[in-house]
Amino acid sequence: MGLIDRGLRFVLGAALIIATLMGAIGIWGWVGLIPLATAFIGFCPLYRIIGVKTCSDC
Repeated sequence: MGLIDRGLRFVLGAALIIATLMGAIGIWGWVGLIPLATAFIGFCPLYRIIGVKTCSDC
């Protein structure tokens, strides 16, 4: 997973979780845990299944 991809996943995931905790969005905001987790581990199982690579040295 490329650096930009990881950064965007982190920002999106964190934003969803924060918005949920603040009450701005409903419980579905906890879905933000998925992009946040994949940003931390640097691996997306869906990318492997569909054959997507977002980094040039992988």
